[in-house]
Amino acid sequence: MAQEEDIKYFVRVSNTDLDGTKPVHIALTGIRGVGMHTAQIIATLAKVDEKETMGRLKDEEVDRIREITDSYSQRVPSWMMNRPKDVYTGESKHLLGTDVSTSREEDINLLRKIRCYRGIRHETGQKVRGQRTKSTGRTGLTVGVKKKKE
Repeated sequence: MAQEEDIKYFVRVSNTDLDGTKPVHIALTGIRGVGMHTAQIIATLAKVDEKETMGRLKDEEVDRIREITDSYSQRVPSWMMNRPKDVYTGESKHLLGTDVSTSREEDINLLRKIRCYRGIRHETGQKVRGQRTKSTGRTGLTVGVKKKKE
């Protein structure tokens, strides 16, 4: 019963509240930009058991996880990052949190600005990656045939 009381239900890592009742490698995926593979690597680099419940970790272990997530891009090769070659700077980065959505919006705006095919498709709200559009992806209008009134 004493173990149930000392669990922290929220653990703050990289400006995100993580679920303290889940294992470390599952809880870390709550951060945007961190998937299962990245979470396992972070747990390994921080020397933390990835199967351990996040809320039961000691403060030193949580601090090590915070440090690793902040310096992740310096510790892994460029092919392990979610942005291996940035369009603007040319350097490899691993984006976390709100940076992921911000950079995605910037990339789409760049495509629109240079008027490339993908940018135009984004503007018009059509499929971008070559999917069929004759029968799927219809929005707004009613799909189907109306029956004539007699």
